Amino acid sequence: MALRELLRLVSGLTRLRAMPFALLALVVVTVVHLGAQVVAPDGVLADLTQILLMPALLWVLLAGTPNPKSLLVRLVGVALVLSWLGDTLPRFTADGSDLGFGLMLGAFFLAQLAYVAAFLPFASRSIIRRRPALLAPYVILLGVVVAVSAQGAGALFPAVLLYGLVIVGMAVLATGIDAVATIGAVLFLVSDGLIALGAFAALELPLHGFWVMLTYVLGQTLITLAVSHRDRTLAARQA
Repeated sequence: MALRELLRLVSGLTRLRAMPFALLALVVVTVVHLGAQVVAPDGVLADLTQILLMPALLWVLLAGTPNPKSLLVRLVGVALVLSWLGDTLPRFTADGSDLGFGLMLGAFFLAQLAYVAAFLPFASRSIIRRRPALLAPYVILLGVVVAVSAQGAGALFPAVLLYGLVIVGMAVLATGIDAVATIGAVLFLVSDGLIALGAFAALELPLHGFWVMLTYVLGQTLITLAVSHRDRTLAARQA
């Protein structure tokens, strides 16, 4: 069902004038970046393409939504810009430094707050109201990641816990958009969970950076596509 809905969203987007170019740019940058994550994750190409991912996705958002931009679109745009800052600012600090990690965490924390503000008007459509029993997997996932990361986080633990609560709140509220946004938010959760496990518990998958970035890009892309569709639907109803 979610796959069918996603294909319908993409099919509708490609009919918009600038959308094919925006989607092509996003696909090219993503493929090159993921390839670089496999071949040379610490190389220049991986760094350069990572800071191009969110601008390409922002282009997709802007090209896929009508003018004037709604509050939903503006807030999601802010979240993408803050995500870009999270990808970019640590590159101006020493590799692996606490400052770089703090800048990344702070930028993404603000990005999650922007997403929460964007999705809050749809809370009545989310599992909070419709299927509260489904909150359990989100709580369990948060609990596992926090428990495994607690010792290694040290003084950063309160900030990590707060960030975890906010991103889980974002993922829960995303269920009020549609199934595509739900899957995207869960992938975003997985990406951040992998980062936390690698940073604080020294638990890494083979090609860890590849999986972190794959889930990150797919998650943000699915959220953006779902928001674009929801915004066009709301605009059509109002018209």
